[in-house]
Amino acid sequence: MSAPSIAFFTRLLDDAAPAERYALATAQIQQAERHGIGRAWVAQHHFHAAEGGLPSPLVFLAHVAAQTSRIRLGTGVITLSIEDPVRVAEDATVADLLSGGRLDLGLGSGGTPSSFSPFGEDVRDKAVTYDRKLGVLLDALGGRDIGEGNALYPDASTLEERIWQATFSVPGGHRAGVHGHGLLLSRTQPRRADALHAPLSALQEPIIDAYLEALPAGVAPRITASRTVFVADDRAEALRFAEVGLRRAAEGFRRQGQTIPGDDSIEELITALDTHLGTPEQVAESLAVDATLDRATEVAFQVHSVDAPHEQVLRSIELFAEQVAPALGYTVNPTLKEKA
Repeated sequence: MSAPSIAFFTRLLDDAAPAERYALATAQIQQAERHGIGRAWVAQHHFHAAEGGLPSPLVFLAHVAAQTSRIRLGTGVITLSIEDPVRVAEDATVADLLSGGRLDLGLGSGGTPSSFSPFGEDVRDKAVTYDRKLGVLLDALGGRDIGEGNALYPDASTLEERIWQATFSVPGGHRAGVHGHGLLLSRTQPRRADALHAPLSALQEPIIDAYLEALPAGVAPRITASRTVFVADDRAEALRFAEVGLRRAAEGFRRQGQTIPGDDSIEELITALDTHLGTPEQVAESLAVDATLDRATEVAFQVHSVDAPHEQVLRSIELFAEQVAPALGYTVNPTLKEKA
């Protein structure tokens, strides 16, 4: 497999009011474009500001499209189980047109359990609901009848070929492969009690195996592996921000019932939360031993759960693109970089 490209990922968690969060995230994506990063992913979260700042990613990406010119823009992810799939298809199509065909549509089944009820859905049924709504979405994007002789307008052009599915599981990897979609892998994921210290790659490589086995003949794999990465000019600075952010993240995971191994020292939390931080040399060394990344077609980096201030995020983007990516042989888009 050829060297992976790089992407920037944000959950819009800057310590600011919503309008400023959106402005800061826009500036971060512009910074990514300036440094030749090929794609920006944004997450969707409803109701809880501490989990994520963006319930309407397609609205936001339409705005970002007007502030950028070449970087691709993706939803990472829309929780399809609690959405109207026809409306997702319509909004995605309009956002794609406004962006000049730069949209990638990442989907997932969810999600914060308490977010399902306000949308009239039962979290216990999310897998079945997701499959049903995915079928409707694919019919809409494919220009097929979605009821009463109706078909999508405007038509979705090639957007159906730019769908990605996020999953924590082997069956989810198989499902993404069967459809010929891209595969989105998380920056971290829950471990079983008997595998608390397993490397993230041990959990994700079986998902990749299932995906590749199910992929139709002739369809090129698309595998994005997201990772928590914070690059600073010195490790002491990186640790200073991680001390706050990672402890807060660990507390949040524990409230959700997850076990976080270790003695709660900052170094243990860095390992337990699958975090790569420090100087460019240290981050490159850390990422180099992550076996999943050897099989990815794209590595998406995000500062969560370090959640450093905006200026440090901008610096981290620059250092990753200019020093970490070349050290690892990752692909930076020189055309994008020159013209942004």
